[in-house]
Amino acid sequence: MSVLRIHPGRTSVMGILNVTPDSFSDGGRFFTTEDAFTQARQMVADGAAILDIGAESTRPGSDPVSEQEELDRAVPVVEKLAAEFDIPLSIDTYKPAVASHCCQAGAAIINDVTGLTDPAMIEAAKTNNAAVVIMHMRGKPKTMQRDVDYDDVVAEVRAFLAERVAAARTSGIEEIAIDPGIGFGKSVAHNFELVDRLREFTDLGVPILIGPSRKSFLSSLPSQLPVDQRLEGTIAACCAGVMNGATIVRVHDVKAVKRAVEVIDAIHATRET
Repeated sequence: MSVLRIHPGRTSVMGILNVTPDSFSDGGRFFTTEDAFTQARQMVADGAAILDIGAESTRPGSDPVSEQEELDRAVPVVEKLAAEFDIPLSIDTYKPAVASHCCQAGAAIINDVTGLTDPAMIEAAKTNNAAVVIMHMRGKPKTMQRDVDYDDVVAEVRAFLAERVAAARTSGIEEIAIDPGIGFGKSVAHNFELVDRLREFTDLGVPILIGPSRKSFLSSLPSQLPVDQRLEGTIAACCAGVMNGATIVRVHDVKAVKRAVEVIDAIHATRET
C-alpha cells in the first residue's frame, strides 16, 4: 500500500516530532529518545497516520547543524519508532546522508524542504526506495524571509513543484507528494493565498501536503496569539486546505486536527453517494 495514500478518501494526519532543542514551537520538549518515543506513542494513539521526525530546525532564521549532529539526533529515534509502530515514518531533512541513514533505520518517506534540488537526494530516495515530499522554499531557513516578492505566488510555487515532480518521476521515484511550503519564504498574505488557491496544484497528479501548524502567519490576525495558542487557527487552515485538495496535513496537535478533518472527509464523502 502507498505510504502517501494510506487511506484513500481520508485525510492523513502527519504528526510532527521535533528532536531538536530549537524548533519554533516545541524545541527541546522531545529532545531525548525516550521523550520522543513517549510523544510518538501519544500521537499514534491520537490518530497519526504518519510520523515526521525532524532533527534540525528549519524555522525562519535558524542555523544549520552538522550532518553528524543531525544523524546522532535522528537515527536512534527512527530505529526505536520503526521497531514499535506499524505506520510510515518520514525523515524531515535536506541532507542526503541523513536521509539515507534514516531510511536504512526504518523511515519510508523523505520530506525535503529544498524540494529535491540536490541530485544526491534524488539518488538517496531511489537507492532506498523511499517516497518523497517535495516542498517549495525560497533560499535557506536562515534567510528565506528576506525575499518574499512574487508576481503570482501560486503560479511561481506551482511551476517549481511541477518541475521537481517531473525530475523525480524521470529519475524513477514512484511515490511523490508536494508541499507549497507555507511559512517558507512567503509573506502572511502569500500563506493565506496558497491555502485558498490550493486546488490549482491538484492537476499535478500527486498528493498535496500542507503544514500550517502553529505558524506565525496565524498570529497576524487581530487576535495576535502566541505560538502555544494557535490551535484553532491551525485547525481552520488545515480544514480549508483539505477542502481545497490537501490529503495530508502535518501538525503538532494530532487529536484535535484529526477530529476536524474527519468532518471534512465526511462532507467530501457525500459528493460520492
